[in-house]
Amino acid sequence: MSKPTDVIVQDVSLFFLPVQTRVPLKFGPETTNRVMCARARIRVENAQGQSAEGWGETPLNVQWVWVSSISLEERERALEQFTVALAASWQAFRSQGHPMEIGHEFLSHELPRVHEEFNKARGDGEPMPWLAALVSCSVFDIALHDAYGNVNRMPVYATYSADFMNRDLSAFLHPHEARAVDFAGLYPQDFLVRPAPSSVPAWHLVGGMDLIAEADLNGNQPDDGYPYVLTDWINRDGLKCLKIKLRGNDAGWDYQRLVTVGTTAVEMGVDWLSADFNCTVTDPLYVIQTLDRLLIEHPRLYGMLLYIEQPFPYDLEDNRIDVHALSARKPLFMDESAHDWKLVRLGVDLGWTGVALKTCKTQTGAILSLCWARAHGMTLMVQDLTNPMLAIIPHMLLAAHTGTIMGVETNASQYYPNASEPEAAVHPGLYRRRNGMVDLSSIQGPGFGYRIAQIERELPPPAFG
Repeated sequence: MSKPTDVIVQDVSLFFLPVQTRVPLKFGPETTNRVMCARARIRVENAQGQSAEGWGETPLNVQWVWVSSISLEERERALEQFTVALAASWQAFRSQGHPMEIGHEFLSHELPRVHEEFNKARGDGEPMPWLAALVSCSVFDIALHDAYGNVNRMPVYATYSADFMNRDLSAFLHPHEARAVDFAGLYPQDFLVRPAPSSVPAWHLVGGMDLIAEADLNGNQPDDGYPYVLTDWINRDGLKCLKIKLRGNDAGWDYQRLVTVGTTAVEMGVDWLSADFNCTVTDPLYVIQTLDRLLIEHPRLYGMLLYIEQPFPYDLEDNRIDVHALSARKPLFMDESAHDWKLVRLGVDLGWTGVALKTCKTQTGAILSLCWARAHGMTLMVQDLTNPMLAIIPHMLLAAHTGTIMGVETNASQYYPNASEPEAAVHPGLYRRRNGMVDLSSIQGPGFGYRIAQIERELPPPAFG
């Protein structure tokens, strides 16, 4: 069956927008000082002959998607080349339907093919990871969802239903063998928060190199009108939630960092903490001992710790670590490992209790993982990839419609606030946190509600299209 709202891709353009960080951000063993953002424009036509364009954007953060000892420059160059190859593939892709259906087909068949061919062409070079391929693909998948909403004059999140989709969730998802779940007759709308709130709590990232208080300053920090130390950020933005980046390979440093940040949080009226061990832990006992010590020595800080994020290596299939003893202490969220709902299913068997969703792994994949996780009683969070400019809008909408454990992580305003000035002029509440919240009320209209015509952003010449 088909519907008059079904679309087919007509044209694709790709742009690269370089961004410099205001201050360095440490990702695991590497430090980020710059990022290349990819922005795609996709034009679609629906079955009624109407056409419209949509936009997608994501940072191509190679330090996160491709952890390696090979040079940053080589990885950045390869990721950009792959994104251009994907633009050509999306241009030629002739699947028709709802973006959930088109996106799923591309993720299931076309993306693996392009990824395999790209890695073969690299010869003896280190293969590009699947996570990197997903992030490159997300820019086009997000644009497709936006275009679909625009051509049919509907907000994207109003289209994830039987009125618009040709297939229910049973065509995409399979339940866990041990759970009595049936996806037949269900659609994403059955798992989404409706109506979505117009504001959500904001999580601030405390990076591994971030300074905590005025006494930590050495006079070399930028004087650009933005806060620099954590205490100033808390005061300015009224923050109530802090995500603490840890090392995962230095137990003494990690424990002291939790105590230092947590003590400051208590003094300044912060309510919640979370801990991100950066995928560098290989033994659950490392995290368990840290938590147990915190419980004994600082029980209030332990109580404020809402969840633990992805302590263990990215590749869940090759690192099948039983984490039940850890998740019995605190909710344990998959992030980098949660490429799709099939890996979430494996995570359940290993003891993971929550999923951190990201639009940078595609809108289609995020919605499917959300539905699978919620159907199986898992807790959800929406995490940031330091999304600036347009990228923050689908990210915020996903959080608002997910019903997360608590709000949304949003840290682009910390690390490159000036990058988003044209977008912030139209959506001020998204790029500046106030009273510990982000305000989504400016997101209006069809698609993702970018209001793209009002954003005075000058784009560079296209890399494709």
